[in-house]
Amino acid sequence: MQLYNKDYSEKTLQSIISLPHPTVQKFEVITVAVVGASRRFLSQITRHQNEVKFMSASLQYSNYDGKADFVIPYEILTAPEDVRDYYLENCQDDMDFYSFLTACGIDHDTAGYVTPQALRNILIISATPFQWKHMIGQRVCRRNTDEMQIVMLKIWKELYELSPVMFSVDQAGTFCQRGKCMEGKMSCGDSDISFLTPDLILDMYYPALKEAEHEDKAA
Repeated sequence: MQLYNKDYSEKTLQSIISLPHPTVQKFEVITVAVVGASRRFLSQITRHQNEVKFMSASLQYSNYDGKADFVIPYEILTAPEDVRDYYLENCQDDMDFYSFLTACGIDHDTAGYVTPQALRNILIISATPFQWKHMIGQRVCRRNTDEMQIVMLKIWKELYELSPVMFSVDQAGTFCQRGKCMEGKMSCGDSDISFLTPDLILDMYYPALKEAEHEDKAA
């Protein structure tokens, strides 16, 4: 009982991580709520199925009529204002058609076929630490969409603060941070992030996010 009640040390965790097999890392799960990512992000991240569970807000039970919100991709966020406005206008046009269909008696699930991929969503992801590290390593890579990188960097940042040992750069970083790029000829060729933590990568690649957050708080 003394051993059972004994708290683990950082050294214990390092020993578990260094084992030649990851089985011990699969006895626990970490659940994360992602609020506001797009339905395109949903379609991409749910390709990870091994030891990962997802629960998403369903169009069948959701009514977005009159209160839809859209993800603005980073490249459009940093584009001229008229480009951002035209993008949001087109997203809203799709949702206006969605509202028209539901007003005609078409159910939300069927009307959802016209909704844009940018439509924001709520997603709960439950995965083992081992799988979180695999998803982060694969999805923080520059070969992914900006939104995917941003969301996964923010998740990694939270997990890194939870356990700097378990989710250190050499444990959970991109494959190039852990030794070797896996993209071959498709490599981005950027090796500047070798030792950077997720918050520093966010600041380096996506500086406009902080400006947008400050504007939202001011509003």
